Formats: sequence, structure tokens, C-alpha cells
Amino acid sequence: MFSSIGWSEMVILLVAALVILGPERLPGAVRWTTRSLRQVRDYASGATSQLKQELGPEFEELRKPLADLNELRNMNPRSMVTKHLLNGDDSLLRDLEKAVPDKQELFGTGGGMSDYPMPTPQKPLERNERPPIDPDAT
Repeated sequence: MFSSIGWSEMVILLVAALVILGPERLPGAVRWTTRSLRQVRDYASGATSQLKQELGPEFEELRKPLADLNELRNMNPRSMVTKHLLNGDDSLLRDLEKAVPDKQELFGTGGGMSDYPMPTPQKPLERNERPPIDPDAT
């Protein structure tokens, strides 16, 4: 539930709660919050189990489209090509990755195109200086 909150955010929340509630009311607020979260979790799991009992096998039929949708969310171009065109065998793509050199080989010390220097960036324009115009591009 709190997977997107990091330790730094937790410390900030704790300090804010300490300032707002004070040290004497903070433990009671923490107990109330944990009790409420536990109760909400119990209600949700109870509702799910009750729905599963009442619907029986139809409940799984309702979950199947959601599982398919979740599978589509995890789809990226590579997994789509692997699944639909290569029948799940991605060995061709792995071989292709090995054959294509990476950026460091192309531009770094690994050779390849290292004989060609990278272009140097131009200096920024001064105040009220007009940029150069390329008549072929306009």
C-alpha cells in the first residue's frame, strides 16, 4: 500500500505528525491509524471471500478479463513480438542484441567510430543576439 513512499517521506511525515499532534498524542494516533487500516483490510478481504462464496465458479470468470488486462499492462514491444510472432522464444532477439554494438563501443574507447570526434556544443547566444538563419532550412 505504501510502496511508493520512501524512507525520506516517512521521516517527513513522522516529523510533521510530531509537530502537529505533539509527543503526548502521537502514540494514540498511530494506534488508531494502524487499527483502522487493519479493519479496512479485514473488510476488503471479507468482502472478497463473501463474493467468492456467493458467485462460486462465476467469480473466476469475472477475474479472467482483469487478469488479461493486467497482462496487457505488462506488455512492451519486445514482449509483444516475442509472444505473438516468435511464440515465446526470444533467443532471436537476444542474438540480435549481442550482434549490435552498444553506445560505448560506438562512441567510447571500444573502437568502432572512435576515430570521429563528437561535435562540440555551440556557445549560448548572448543577450539580444540573433540566432543564425539557415536559408535552406526555412
